[in-house]
Amino acid sequence: MSHNLTLITISGKDSPGITASIMDCIRNSKAQIQDMGQSITHGLLSLSILLNMSKEDENSNLLKELLFSANELGMNFEHRKIENAEYVSNDGDKYILSCVATDKITPSFVFDISNTLAKHNMNILRIENITNDDFKSLDIATIANDKMTNWKDVKAELIQVSNEHSIDLALLKDNVWRRNKRLIVFDMDSTLIQSEVIVEMAKIHGVGQKVHDITERAMNGEFDFDESLIQRVSYLEGLEESKLIDLAKKIKLTDGVADFIKTVKSLGYKVAIISGGFQFFANYFKEQLGLDYAFANDLDIQDGLLTGKVNGTIVNAEKKALLVDMIAQQENINLEQVVAIGDGANDLKMLSKAGLGIAFHAKDIVKKNAGQHMSHGPMDSILYFLGIPGAKEY
Repeated sequence: MSHNLTLITISGKDSPGITASIMDCIRNSKAQIQDMGQSITHGLLSLSILLNMSKEDENSNLLKELLFSANELGMNFEHRKIENAEYVSNDGDKYILSCVATDKITPSFVFDISNTLAKHNMNILRIENITNDDFKSLDIATIANDKMTNWKDVKAELIQVSNEHSIDLALLKDNVWRRNKRLIVFDMDSTLIQSEVIVEMAKIHGVGQKVHDITERAMNGEFDFDESLIQRVSYLEGLEESKLIDLAKKIKLTDGVADFIKTVKSLGYKVAIISGGFQFFANYFKEQLGLDYAFANDLDIQDGLLTGKVNGTIVNAEKKALLVDMIAQQENINLEQVVAIGDGANDLKMLSKAGLGIAFHAKDIVKKNAGQHMSHGPMDSILYFLGIPGAKEY
């Protein structure tokens, strides 16, 4: 394909009307815009326009008019011919690499990220600072030029970079669904809240260490969840129901949860708890946080005492995934619009069911198998993955 291409670049202090003035020159010519990009960094504008110019345009005064207009605006003007061999197609899979630091994005982190992308033949299209008042969140738009890209290797290297710099990141497909989420689904224990409730119950009942050991094995995927839950609950036989409310009041929310939920609720999201824990506590936090749904296991209680048994079907990994489906259907929400957040092996099927599954401060087995992970920042940092610039009411 033959192109008579000229790349013009306008740069300098930003102000209203610059793009309009440049377009005014171009619209009166026969030149066609082939590509265009504009960015502002700390108040400085960079505007690039790729023009497909006819011979008549090349022989006209278009470039002189553009230079004159730029000078009047106090801007720098450059142009150069683009040969056919230099023409680069933007065909390929596009991704957003969302990066969130608890403090600052560092030059070393940006080097490691850009080096990793280059290693896998991924070009950077643009870099945008999401936190204008503080350099702590970047969206890096990339394009994968190689159809044979090994995404497992890319993910492993990105996790390594994330851990080395203690900066969270997510590689997200750049499509219509990224900024169009409508349902957030939380695991409860060690995700929505800081505690493993069953362990805290066991401590009250004097069997804390026994239940803790089984819980750790189950969370790491070393123990069948149903079997582990039945065994752990059996140790709770005789625990007074009256102690559950006192325990619920003492449990702390995970850092950033309240702000995260307040923000997404103000934007019209539905929010649910789907937990392998207990309905008593799920209902308590549903009411406290103003959530829409809560599903968990039902403890059998008779005469004010726990019997050591669970009523009904156990909420295990398969049940969690089914409940995600059920809520999405109930709300008429596409699964691509669902965000699931969890930390244990029991959450993996729920995370894979959702359009965006995030392993939050999770066990290693979960981080390796989940689509995305957040291991360093508070819960409200996930807002940046959704294209929401920080926690606030909208």
